[in-house]
Amino acid sequence: MDLKVILISLLLGVFCYCNPQKEGNECISANAKHCGECIQAGAKCGWCEQEVPLSTRCDEVESLKDRGCNDSQIQNPTGKKWIITNKRVTNRKKVTGVETNKPKPEEITQIQPQKLRLNLRSGQPQSFDLKFKRAEDYPIDLYYLMDLSYSMKDDLENVKNLGTSLMLEMKKITSDFHIGFGSFVEKTVMPYISTTPSKLLNPCTGDQNCTSPFSYKNVLSLTSDGNMFNSLVGKQQISGNLDSPEGGFDAIMQVAVCGKEIGWRNVTRLLVFSTDAGFHFAGDGKLGGIVLPNDGKCHLEDNVYTMSHYYSLSSEVILDNSKLPEGVEIEYKSQCKNGVVNDKDDGRKCSNISIGDEVNFNITVTSKGCPNEGKSETIKIKPLGFTEEVEIILNFICDCQCQNNDVVKKSEKCSLNGTFECGACRCFEGRVGRNCECSSNDMATDDMDQTCRKDNSTDICSNNGECVCGTCECKKRPNPEERYSGQFCECDNFNCDRSENKLCGGNGRCVCRECICDPMWSGRACDCSLDNSTCLATNKQICNGRGRCECGVCKCTDPKFQGPTCETCPTCPGVCAEHKLCVQCRAFGTGEKMKTCKEECSYFNLITVKDRNKLPQPNDYPYPVMHCKERDANDCWFYYTYAVNDTEREVHVVDKLDCPSGPDIIPIVAGVVAGIVLIGLALLLIWKLLMIIHDRREFAKFEKEKMNAKWDTGENPIYKSAVTTVVNPKYEGKC
Repeated sequence: MDLKVILISLLLGVFCYCNPQKEGNECISANAKHCGECIQAGAKCGWCEQEVPLSTRCDEVESLKDRGCNDSQIQNPTGKKWIITNKRVTNRKKVTGVETNKPKPEEITQIQPQKLRLNLRSGQPQSFDLKFKRAEDYPIDLYYLMDLSYSMKDDLENVKNLGTSLMLEMKKITSDFHIGFGSFVEKTVMPYISTTPSKLLNPCTGDQNCTSPFSYKNVLSLTSDGNMFNSLVGKQQISGNLDSPEGGFDAIMQVAVCGKEIGWRNVTRLLVFSTDAGFHFAGDGKLGGIVLPNDGKCHLEDNVYTMSHYYSLSSEVILDNSKLPEGVEIEYKSQCKNGVVNDKDDGRKCSNISIGDEVNFNITVTSKGCPNEGKSETIKIKPLGFTEEVEIILNFICDCQCQNNDVVKKSEKCSLNGTFECGACRCFEGRVGRNCECSSNDMATDDMDQTCRKDNSTDICSNNGECVCGTCECKKRPNPEERYSGQFCECDNFNCDRSENKLCGGNGRCVCRECICDPMWSGRACDCSLDNSTCLATNKQICNGRGRCECGVCKCTDPKFQGPTCETCPTCPGVCAEHKLCVQCRAFGTGEKMKTCKEECSYFNLITVKDRNKLPQPNDYPYPVMHCKERDANDCWFYYTYAVNDTEREVHVVDKLDCPSGPDIIPIVAGVVAGIVLIGLALLLIWKLLMIIHDRREFAKFEKEKMNAKWDTGENPIYKSAVTTVVNPKYEGKC
């Protein structure tokens, strides 16, 4: 056995009571040799000073309490925070005209707090709130950097006007505004520009009059003189180069590092970069023989960048921190405008922040182990683009208080071979054992081995450990939650019966290979509940009076009844009507429960089928199946089955309604019309027949009366014949 393992084992001693640990106990797996190592293992770890039979002094605090260690004897230091400087953020408005008591830039506060101290314990986070408010009328320095290469010719006038417009708009934001101006073209070496003498004087072709090429030029340092800015911007002329990318990065670098020459103040600094082309990237300079990386220093002579041929390169508040010590992590969570909350990578920023807006950040700092050997560290957090910052002093808790109190070197409790601290011996090098009573060089003897055999068996420490100084030191398991224990390592806490793949069903603890069940549980695997409340039916009877409760589950004795409390009867009358409305709303989205379907009708699993032949049949399943046929408000029939599969309710429904077909209108109308016509014709025929019969009867009557009539012959006295006879007097009767 390794010397370090032996030392740890003897310090820990022997313990025969097994307590189930939570999965992934980092305290035990750390195998801490002393209290300092223990509290560095995790935030929940504690060290017990008390003289009690413990398998390990380093464990989770709650586990130590459960195993008899008093609170006063548990070393469990906690981290703290102290806010040292907490000046409130400045609330001020922009003042028109002359302000007599105008604060200096260093007197304006935009971030709170400004300084604090954190005492960090391993794995125990410390959080604090940071407030940021963009102060109104805060001084601003703006530097306008313009591309004067030939490709900007078409946009030159717009760029000039843009600079003037920027100055006017910024003066509306703050009364303390400085503006500067610079320009750039390209590296002044081949192949970026032409180095012929004529092209160095005028790089443009034809009659174009251009200024000589240059890398970067500081035309106007930061000033409050707006007229001078307008004048210099208006006088700018374009230059020329040969390639498409420009030397913008060189210019940006010089603007950033040449603070004295540019005139930067310790206020908000803004850089406006105006170009129409891309940048040269690192390595591009090799074409011109430039191999040195940019040194990040200022190289302006007479406001002109001289080293371009040697090197190459809000509306949002973003927090940034300095380099963190190894083992220290920091997390941000932002509370921005309009209730927007960001975390993780976005937690360090807030967008759409205007002047006067206030946002809050919650910052959490966590350490692991004992960074920097316990020495204090200082980190700083600041919003990008602002000079204000928060200073955080980090102190690391690496030792326990008991390691400084009541420490006895060469203690008699440690056989004069170790230091007694925090209730345990810390053995000198080369000594092992709970009381440092053995030498690590001593070999096991037969006498020592005899005390490590149970009942004079041949197995030393039950083959689960080694005999050291006459005491069994049990083996460590790969899983730190699994442990051998007992005087002869005959016990363990992982070889008990399981239920649902859980040790002791998750309802007890494994003690020496037997389950000790929690109250209201029984069985070898503690998987039988003694609680009958789960078997109570709605009528308060156990299993509805139709079954028996076994391990908290109803076993129905009446085959017609099913369900968790033997209350469901799929084949009883009324089942179809009971579930009709829920089946209707879930399957077809209609019916009286259409609006409350989700709340009232989610108690069964719905399965749709294409036609009635696909519905489950009584012989298809080992449980009863009820076939139902119901009609909706539109006289449409729908078909479904209802069954209970153990505790699951299943409804199979035909996905199409069986609705009666509508009447054929055309035949009906044609029939009605034909009927009316036929009835009319029949009436006319009847009327004609009756008229014929009537006429014949009248004619016969007339004939009869005519025959029976007797007329007297006489001359009408007033009758005068129509014939008049005239005798010709001359007629003599001769032919």
